[in-house]
Amino acid sequence: EGVLLTAEILELTANPKIPAEGVVLEAYLDRGRGPVANVLVRNGTLRAGDYVVAGSAWGRVRALTDDRGKQLRSAGPATPVEVLGLQEIPAAGDHLYKVTDQRKAQEVAEARKPASVGPVTAARGLEHLHQMLQNGDVQELRLVLKADVQGSVEALIKSLTDLTTEKVKVVVIHSGVGGITENDIMLARASNAIIMGFNVRAQGKATALAKSESVEIRTYSIIYEAIDDVKSAMVGLLAPKLVEKELGEAEVRDVFTISRVGQVAGCMVTEGKLVRGGKARVLRDGVVVWTGGFTSLRRFKDDVREVTHGFECGVTLSGFNDLKVRDILQCFEIEQIAATL
Repeated sequence: EGVLLTAEILELTANPKIPAEGVVLEAYLDRGRGPVANVLVRNGTLRAGDYVVAGSAWGRVRALTDDRGKQLRSAGPATPVEVLGLQEIPAAGDHLYKVTDQRKAQEVAEARKPASVGPVTAARGLEHLHQMLQNGDVQELRLVLKADVQGSVEALIKSLTDLTTEKVKVVVIHSGVGGITENDIMLARASNAIIMGFNVRAQGKATALAKSESVEIRTYSIIYEAIDDVKSAMVGLLAPKLVEKELGEAEVRDVFTISRVGQVAGCMVTEGKLVRGGKARVLRDGVVVWTGGFTSLRRFKDDVREVTHGFECGVTLSGFNDLKVRDILQCFEIEQIAATL
């Protein structure tokens, strides 16, 4: 009531007849629909088919959906909508504007992209920070951050940059939503940065490229673990820790539902091996959707302990029945090793 009274007294109004302007509240990558942005229209009217720019992202509005999932043809002032059709994922807080045509949208978005960081000598890891601190050098710890949703990206940026001290400055040179790609690896290599992933993993050939380019990738599922890892490295206090050892990877080729058993996935082992006693992780477009263990691992009708590269197998997972064709199934185990500085 107080807000409505203030708006009436100050005559705060919006004009629905001018080009649309709004703000991005949240954005994420959906497997079936692509980049999705939750937008609050602040002025004007946003319509399906409009060309828009949001930060360094652009696109043509393919669909508008309200908070109840209803398709809309247009959205006026003070209307929250889900916008489909952007070419990439904007950042939370970016302003969205309607533009006249595709060419104008591309020009504006391209002009807003940050300039690339120049090359430096060699990649560094968190373990090397202790030596730099002993030398008395003021250093920058450069990070490339990737997460499953934009909200997590913003929280990580704020928490990690707050760790900056007189001797070490934490700088996030790039952040985004989705799996870790080859472009992220090359950016980290060129700018002497470390890649940190939150609930995401490397996609395609990114893992092999990171090894060949000596780029360090660290992945987390809890924000505080990422913060503590960086903080401990900055003061030279890395303790023995649990480290993930990847055993193998398989692609889901078909999915069957069997009564009293549940969902069974027909898989082809593409790397390493699957071990029945190991842990399992399901990746969908580079994003972790489930982590747990195997219920059974079979070759034809026989239970087996492991299945190696190049062989097919049947897999059931403990407590997970939402596998889809082309999902990636990773097998790994946890090792405890002493940290080195």
